[in-house]
Amino acid sequence: MFNVKNLSVLVTGAGRGVGKRLAIGFAAAGARVGLLARSKAELDLASLEIEHGGGTALRVRADVTDLEQMGAAVDRMRLHYGSVQVAVCAAAVQGPIGPLLDNSPKAWTDTVQTNLFGVMHTCRVCLPQMIERRSGKIIILSGGGALTARPNFSAYAASKAAVVRFAETLAEETRDHNIQVNCMAPGGTYTNMTDEILRAGERAGWKEEEEALQIRQTGGVAPEKQIQLALFLASEESNHVSGKIIHVHDDWKKLRHGSVPAELYTLRRVQKV
Repeated sequence: MFNVKNLSVLVTGAGRGVGKRLAIGFAAAGARVGLLARSKAELDLASLEIEHGGGTALRVRADVTDLEQMGAAVDRMRLHYGSVQVAVCAAAVQGPIGPLLDNSPKAWTDTVQTNLFGVMHTCRVCLPQMIERRSGKIIILSGGGALTARPNFSAYAASKAAVVRFAETLAEETRDHNIQVNCMAPGGTYTNMTDEILRAGERAGWKEEEEALQIRQTGGVAPEKQIQLALFLASEESNHVSGKIIHVHDDWKKLRHGSVPAELYTLRRVQKV
């Protein structure tokens, strides 16, 4: 188990899905978790699950697309738990499903606002405390379409590819401040997005529909695998790892024991010599 005991961890999108699973995992490992989401009901349920497991959590209602709300949320975290030491950016929406010409431009824009600008806002309000303390961890969840084309999910895919490049760029900007910024690909796992794909049917495409059905039947990637990778990226054992996108199915444990080639686990294309 990677040591995150007593760390102050802010998790956006903590009301459901992978964000909630990671929040519960951090709390079970002894971290003091700030649960951030828009829904009071979902926050209450997540907090109750954590408390029943003996963990500590603070409920914070905020919208990641609103910079002022995010600033107030981080101020509240600091009041209760001290400055944010780990920020987990899990808030995301799937957005419109179907060919681009069938997508609502507003729905497309709203997806980017949540998935990309929401991450930027979270980093923007957490970084000053991390820079002041000269340490910090930022973990950004990527998703389907970040590394390969994803037809019929153009808004989601574009926003997730963007956050990977954002993470790589921010990692370089903050390297001298001893802050590590990485992307985590949680893999296919059962969430409300799975049901959205199944409801979309043909608009999602046969391949997406088939994969979603399999995930609903099996549950997809086990929460424990996602939690272990997140705990590693939040712990001191990953202090030498920054600017990477790491999938739960990657052999990421070898990262614990030293440096890796610069091009490994990055979004960059292989250059021809």
